[in-house]
Amino acid sequence: TAQPQTNTGLFAQTANSTTITATTSELTLIDGGVGTLSVPANGFKVGDSFRVEMGGLMSAQNNNTLRIRLKSGSVDLGDSGPLTMPAITNQVFTLHVTFTIRAIGAAGVASIVSLAQFHILKLASGTQQGFAWNTVNSTTFDTTISNTLDITAQWGSNNANNSIYSDIFVLNKTY
Repeated sequence: TAQPQTNTGLFAQTANSTTITATTSELTLIDGGVGTLSVPANGFKVGDSFRVEMGGLMSAQNNNTLRIRLKSGSVDLGDSGPLTMPAITNQVFTLHVTFTIRAIGAAGVASIVSLAQFHILKLASGTQQGFAWNTVNSTTFDTTISNTLDITAQWGSNNANNSIYSDIFVLNKTY
């Protein structure tokens, strides 16, 4: 029998994240909030699906790169790779991610697919620029251990014009 459709709020950020600026360190874009970002060991079921809505402000030096990662601990669930940024100052970004559990078990058996879209607004031209990536992790993802979601950003240069922070982050279970 089919499972009933669900839409359950799991986590909502209640303060701005720390601004990641003038560094090449990989740092979190998530700040404290209400709810949980963790799923206990053996807590996933095949078909469990989740949606992330994140947004905030960013600035970037022209042609510098930004890398966004969706992670559980040290395991990459989705990796944008280096995204080449336009020159922008205090512009809105949004990140939309959907992920679904395809198989449960230990690393090498468990599988998760993640699809992400990252959009930025270029106020000077009134245009949007976007990037998207799709990742299947069926090698290092493990549902037999506790998993805690994180989203990180990493600049390719420590230029002082590179900065990003989130002021909205919501995680929902959609199925």
